[in-house]
Amino acid sequence: MRNKKRRFTFSVIVTLALFTVFLILCMSCNRKSAGRTDDIEITPPSTASAIPSVSPSPQEAQTPVPSMTSAPSVTPLPTQPPDPTQVPAESPDASPETATPQTNTPSSPPTQMIPGSDAQLSSTDDMGQEYIDKIIFLGDSTTYGLKYYEVLSGGKETKQVWTPVSGTLTLSQQGFATIVYPPTGEEIPIRDAVERAKPEIMVITLGVNGVSFMDEDYFKSEYTSLVNDIRETSPDTKVILQSIFPIASNYEYQGDINNTNISAANGWILAIAEETGVKYLDTYSVLIGSDGYMPQEYHNGDGLHLNKDSFNLVLNYIRTHGYT
Repeated sequence: MRNKKRRFTFSVIVTLALFTVFLILCMSCNRKSAGRTDDIEITPPSTASAIPSVSPSPQEAQTPVPSMTSAPSVTPLPTQPPDPTQVPAESPDASPETATPQTNTPSSPPTQMIPGSDAQLSSTDDMGQEYIDKIIFLGDSTTYGLKYYEVLSGGKETKQVWTPVSGTLTLSQQGFATIVYPPTGEEIPIRDAVERAKPEIMVITLGVNGVSFMDEDYFKSEYTSLVNDIRETSPDTKVILQSIFPIASNYEYQGDINNTNISAANGWILAIAEETGVKYLDTYSVLIGSDGYMPQEYHNGDGLHLNKDSFNLVLNYIRTHGYT
């Protein structure tokens, strides 16, 4: 009997001991688990990773554009002809949002004439509207204004203005650019348009975008290639290379487009005219003021593009400096 009591007591003690050990182990595990939880760092989701950043599309340029110290990137062309009252994009590198305003002060007086140059058109009798009606105008946004302001026969429906659908032709892209061929509305290469139309007279105005990133060799190479293509395609076409127009003092969108660079480029254009046997038209001298800038009353507000009265001034100069 006593042995049974002892065995029972011993069993109870062992059971209590085991239960106590079990409780101690459970409490220890809970403490470790809690410690791990305290060590976990919960990082909230980053706003930057949760919301994708949207960068504004760059303004062509002109491209630019392309970074615009390199040949534009250029630049996506709009699907509709631009309003010339707006600043064209040129180069991919030259976005108005990032460009630093410049004073554009000429470092020296512009020089347009090479003394005794046979290429430069001199004063003639007024050739009249009939002479103007024979001309095809090929060029950039400074040419597109002839159509926009309806200063040519046919007004906005004129067949005399050749530009890409964007409204501007960049010299560096002349080799592969297309223009809207007015008789059909097709977009075709310049050479194909010349081959179809065989213009009697063609006035080319190019280079204002190019002065911002093209050196002399690059500029002259592209321009000469274009002139030679036209002359080979239509030998009887009288080709006139018009000077780049000056800018006004308030033009600030692209610092390298300034009257010092424009004047230098006009000297290159005159040299190209002499070398290729075509003519040069110095309308720069008609549009430059005594302070070395285009007068404020000559442009449409952006310091670069002419207004209607100034286009008529240019046309009058063309009529009185005819290619006979």
